[in-house]
Amino acid sequence: MNRVAAVAAPSTAGPRSSWNRIAEAISGFVSDGLLALFARFALGSIFFLSGRTKVEGFLTVTEGAFTLFREEYKVPLLPPEIAAHLAAYAEHLLPVLLVLGLFTRLSALGLLGMTTVIQAFVYPDAWPTHLSWAALALLLVGRGAGPTSLDHALGIR
Repeated sequence: MNRVAAVAAPSTAGPRSSWNRIAEAISGFVSDGLLALFARFALGSIFFLSGRTKVEGFLTVTEGAFTLFREEYKVPLLPPEIAAHLAAYAEHLLPVLLVLGLFTRLSALGLLGMTTVIQAFVYPDAWPTHLSWAALALLLVGRGAGPTSLDHALGIR
């Protein structure tokens, strides 16, 4: 019986134990809330900067954006003029909500949907980039905004 317990008990010495102590210390420093904060800013900045390329002034969709949707993106089901407006507005609104941490899960879900459309219909060969965007969005959909957010302050999960 002592022999079984000795085999099952984790060793407190050796390289694995040392590594696990270091990993535990890092986990204490990099909290889930910090990860969520960085994910919100990273995903938000990607889409916000993309949205800025489609407008001039505050939110006037440019002729170049219409041309892009008409000739390159060719998103099915929506006329290019409507798709350009929807994308430009979503790429501004959803990132702002993400950075504020307000309605985070819904905003991240919207950006995950946009990523899926881009992957499926626009740039299927860019899957490594889209996979990283999807990972950030899924983290926020699944775990929420974290403690440094308006969601947390307002008691919204």
